[in-house]
Amino acid sequence: MNDMTLLYTVGIAAVVAVLSAIILYVIAQKFHIEEDPKIDEVAGALPGVNCGGCGYPGCRNFAEACVRAERIDKLFCPVGGDKTMAEVARLVGKEVKAHVPMVAVVRCSGGFLQRERKSVYDGPKSCAIAHGLFRGETGCQYGCLWYSDCVKACKFGAMGTDTKTGLPFVIEDKCVACGACVKACPRDLIELRLKGPKGQRVFISCRNKDKGNVAMKHCKVACIGCAKCVKECPFGAIHMIDHLAYIDDEKCKLCRKCVVVCPTRAILEINFPPRAGDDAAKKDSV
Repeated sequence: MNDMTLLYTVGIAAVVAVLSAIILYVIAQKFHIEEDPKIDEVAGALPGVNCGGCGYPGCRNFAEACVRAERIDKLFCPVGGDKTMAEVARLVGKEVKAHVPMVAVVRCSGGFLQRERKSVYDGPKSCAIAHGLFRGETGCQYGCLWYSDCVKACKFGAMGTDTKTGLPFVIEDKCVACGACVKACPRDLIELRLKGPKGQRVFISCRNKDKGNVAMKHCKVACIGCAKCVKECPFGAIHMIDHLAYIDDEKCKLCRKCVVVCPTRAILEINFPPRAGDDAAKKDSV
């Protein structure tokens, strides 16, 4: 009786398995979608780093989007750049425009010397975790937390940490503007901006939204919302939001008049020739 029961059970299981296999096969055939072979070709032309800078989870997902999209002028691989996109355009038979070079910038200059420590954080050395637990070790709740999540997120070795200031910095020759560092910063301190002619650019290196006296109390180089830069700009490239100035890099003509009038030196000018008297000014600020 036991042997018959065992055989009966095995037989039923075998029948169920066969029927399940047949059903799955029929379903697979009915809903099978032929994949365009161009997807493999486009994927092969991409860098294959799966950084997500294109806005898609991986290079293959981006390849699928390029093949299926009616137009690819709004699709861009930041790692491969214009050369790779030109090859993608050739493979899919669509037009693509040259992309304006972008670069990551760190919008905080509040290092160890500019912001006084008021507490000590003894948890995991992660900006994301520290940001979720408290305001930070200084009085500025908007400034860099100094734990380098952005540096760790960069897959291209384009970021480092200044040991003297605690702040991250961007190695622009290696930066591909993938945006990984932007996503990694819990305080939204990193921004992708136009690289500018000869790599020259001007931007507000601060995200503090406190009023002037409060911002200045906690950081020596904070934007205090005085709006002098707004009044000085002849191109309407600067506006105020929540006591904080912002420079529109598409409107900015790099005249640098705003840099001169900023009382806290919260506006940075990158890759310009040094101004007369810069060395003396730096010595006075130390």
